[in-house]
Amino acid sequence: MEAAEQALIEFEIAVETFRVEVENFSRLHHQRLGPMYARLDELDARIAEAIAARTGDPEDVRKAREARASVLPMPDVEELFHGWMGSEGLYPEAEAMLNEQPVRPPQKVRPSEEARRVYRDLVRKAHPDLARDEAERGRRDAFIMRVNAAYGAGDEAALRELAREWEAGPVPREQRTGESEELYARLEWLAERKEMLAVIAAELEDSAIGAMIKMAPEDPDALLEEIAEKLLADVAEREAYLAQLVG
Repeated sequence: MEAAEQALIEFEIAVETFRVEVENFSRLHHQRLGPMYARLDELDARIAEAIAARTGDPEDVRKAREARASVLPMPDVEELFHGWMGSEGLYPEAEAMLNEQPVRPPQKVRPSEEARRVYRDLVRKAHPDLARDEAERGRRDAFIMRVNAAYGAGDEAALRELAREWEAGPVPREQRTGESEELYARLEWLAERKEMLAVIAAELEDSAIGAMIKMAPEDPDALLEEIAEKLLADVAEREAYLAQLVG
């Protein structure tokens, strides 16, 4: 039983760490690269308008109108909230703003090695699935929520403080071997939990951001920089072309 519980916890750690990377990549991609994409859309519209003005061709005029219309599309839910909402609800930055707390966006896609080490150690010790009663599960649930938030922000200091807090807290009760029916129910629950985590993992890996991260599994932050450099080059190329058209 203990081996099955630990295996599930390790799987959940892997899923959660990847989820953090997907969410951080999405937020940083939007915050850092969003203005570049907007600039490219504007330049494409201006280029199309310059070509239409030069040729007067009805087809070029139509393309120019379409390009201009795409610059200001109908906003979706996330855009209405200016990038502060994702699949899990409001991002931490939005919650901080609503509660008049300092806004701290993630600094990197992947937290540091030290943050990852402390995070994994904390989850292995404090995971709610290790609880043997509802009161203990509630305490662990609340604690792990704080641990996940600190890890998502890449806050090593907060994680180390949480580690000290856990060590100073009440000593968890020893696990007891229950009746066969209880053990069977527990194993059944663990199997269902694993299936649910497998679905979540598949959705993350199949998402657009997840696929991008898998292109650079060793350093997703470098991939973000690479995309930024490519966008800057695209902007420069379009600006030069526009200058030729209107010059």
